[in-house]
Amino acid sequence: MGRKITLLILLLATTLGFGQSSFAVKGFCIAAPSKDKVNDFVKFIEDELAPGGINTIILRVDYKYAYESRPELRDENPLSKEDVKKMVAASKKHNINLIPQVNLLGHQSWHSDLSKLLEVYPDFDETPNVKLPEKYEWPNADRLYCKSYCPLHPEVHDVVFDIVDEIVEVFEAKAFHAGMDEVFYLAHPDCPRCQGKDPAMLFAGEVNKISDHLQKGGKELWIWGDRLIDGTDSGIGMWEGSYNNTANAVNLISKSVVICDWHYEKAIPTPAYFAMNGLQVIACPWRRPKVAEQQVQMMHSFKQNSTPEMAEKYLGVMHTVWSSADSFLENYYSQKPDEASAGVVNTLKAMIAETQRIKN
Repeated sequence: MGRKITLLILLLATTLGFGQSSFAVKGFCIAAPSKDKVNDFVKFIEDELAPGGINTIILRVDYKYAYESRPELRDENPLSKEDVKKMVAASKKHNINLIPQVNLLGHQSWHSDLSKLLEVYPDFDETPNVKLPEKYEWPNADRLYCKSYCPLHPEVHDVVFDIVDEIVEVFEAKAFHAGMDEVFYLAHPDCPRCQGKDPAMLFAGEVNKISDHLQKGGKELWIWGDRLIDGTDSGIGMWEGSYNNTANAVNLISKSVVICDWHYEKAIPTPAYFAMNGLQVIACPWRRPKVAEQQVQMMHSFKQNSTPEMAEKYLGVMHTVWSSADSFLENYYSQKPDEASAGVVNTLKAMIAETQRIKN
């Protein structure tokens, strides 16, 4: 009798949508490894990520692939198709969703270096009058963090969609991550196409243009979520939120877009904000193990205390690494990792342990 009652309770809980605790996404985001470390990264998938229950990997490729459609956009010593297929095979073996990322819109420069896109196609630059300094410092008079391409340039999508299509195909991917975080240059007064326009409309227009392109091939768009949060009203600030009026785009973008909601110092409950706006969301930690544990608990609580319609929007959690893959692997297996790297490594371990604890 007791067993029948237990089964009845579980059936009712499932039917009503309560008690849902498993995450659809237990993710790991990192830069693509160098050619020399591809085999080491494959071993890391086999020995650490798959046994830890990681089922999604975001690999930040950008221009570190030997593009055939746009060979002019290859970085030095890029990954080959053979390199990529090794990682694809390992991921498939363990039912891991491998998703490539190429930064679109923002992050088209870093400190004093242009990305390959603006190096080769300078006409795409949203702010051509802002010159990269020999020695980069923040803050600076130009409010330069990273450059953006102009989303209204008539030729930019012909180029970027070529590499998007190629990288999605070679990764045999079901989704594509476009980055789109920390976009400080948008609707800039120096841009003849964007000046005076609503930044939220521009941002949403670019998100939807990319999403529509991907959906033609049955692929899904993932982006970082910071530009969709008002950094002033929320008190979150200019990095994890927006100070340049892009936040209203949250109501303008396709509901098919998956939001990767990164907060690194506190487990800020903005996943509820995205879910309430009809968007699927993933909470993302970085370097603080306690924050990772709290984000796992938060997402679990949101799922437990939501209607079925809301619960399905809380996809899970994803650890993010912002050093190179080569450096991360070296510190992961080191007996004495440096202090900063130890925090990142231990955050991944804490996130995995907490998801397993909640599942059990």
